[in-house]
Amino acid sequence: MQAYEANFDGLVGPTHNYAGLSFGNVASRSNEKSVANPKAAAKQGLRKMKRLADLGFQQGVLPPLERPSIRLLRAVGFSGDDATVIARAAREAPELLAAASSASAMWTANAATVSPSVDTEDGRVHFTPANLAAKLHRAIEHGETRRSLGAIFADEARFRIHHALPGTPALGDEGAANHTRFAREYGEKGVEFFVYGKSEYGQGPQPQRYPARQTLEASRAVARLHGLDGEATVFAQQSPDVIDAGVFHNDVIAVGNRTTLFCHERAFVDQHRVYDELRAKLDAQGTPFSALEVPANEVSVEDAVSSYLFNSQLLSSADGRQLLVVPQECRENARVAAYLDSLGGRDTPIDEVLVFDLRESMKNGGGPACLRLRVVLNDAERAAVNARVWMNDALFTQLDAWIDTHYRDRLAPADLADPKLLAESRAALDELTTILGLGAVYDFQR
Repeated sequence: MQAYEANFDGLVGPTHNYAGLSFGNVASRSNEKSVANPKAAAKQGLRKMKRLADLGFQQGVLPPLERPSIRLLRAVGFSGDDATVIARAAREAPELLAAASSASAMWTANAATVSPSVDTEDGRVHFTPANLAAKLHRAIEHGETRRSLGAIFADEARFRIHHALPGTPALGDEGAANHTRFAREYGEKGVEFFVYGKSEYGQGPQPQRYPARQTLEASRAVARLHGLDGEATVFAQQSPDVIDAGVFHNDVIAVGNRTTLFCHERAFVDQHRVYDELRAKLDAQGTPFSALEVPANEVSVEDAVSSYLFNSQLLSSADGRQLLVVPQECRENARVAAYLDSLGGRDTPIDEVLVFDLRESMKNGGGPACLRLRVVLNDAERAAVNARVWMNDALFTQLDAWIDTHYRDRLAPADLADPKLLAESRAALDELTTILGLGAVYDFQR
């Protein structure tokens, strides 16, 4: 049975703004308090989805979450009708209103960790929503994320959607941003690669400037929940030095696809041992492995962080060619652009580079890879997915018009106090659930 790697991109939500909530994310903090354009952000992401669908890739859509989260604001003691709750929060705890209004669920690489059915003990596709325990504005996402995933992957005979791990820093889980998978073909058994920032109970180097968000204990827990073979999993520690340079997730310094790992030379602790373990476990399955390592004397870690070179999508087209999807910022950094231009003259597994304008997302600290959740599906599993979420000409036209109708083209942090924003967002999401056939997935619809 044929299998595919589908990408499910998050639609940018109507409250997209630059509140600078993510300590350790250099782009997010450097653009704090600037004015965002939610309409442009949503359209940039939508056009990336459509272009990749037009190129023949399997492309789905994940909905935004309900923001501002009145549930969070009531949980921390604000009462009254919804408008009063927002007004009190804006006056008494603007930082909580900012957290409740974050549109960070657009970065669906953090939505969950996904293991395909060919890797799991029970032969189902497994999803574990990330608890995102390191940040308040993200720690509130996983329950709503699970509900959305359940509306899209509803067939329990084929899909298993777990609850998030307990929300403690000891089990901090950031989802697929710290996970990738290697296999000769998507439908063949593979090796799943988990990257962590620290071990809560073990020894090892620790970052000093910024916190490590993913723990080894969380990665191992997800592997157990998914019923993965211990001989087909690899756990590697992210270099603490690159975390301190702003590499808050592994997908800011490395990306993998099929038999290729594309990464910076400073990505991991004991990097060549990591390569050796991946190579040995893939070799046991008869699968080759190659690491395309970018040297620091060509692209520094700082260049990688500012351009998001590695927060790219590495995709296999139907003819077997590999495409690297990068943000426009890679062309605006002279050293990164020179490296990309040099790929044509080297013997590398990357055949083509596609460039996208995702500036609104990039300014908040997320590039092409942040915007998508990878899900390997065979033909039967693909047929079981909610058909309304697959990108095509008709859905693109609907969503483009929907954005025009409901989104603002200017949103400053002070605008989060406007109670009209809640009404606008709910109207947009209510219509979106009809477009995508999701049913009543939002609290206000229940």
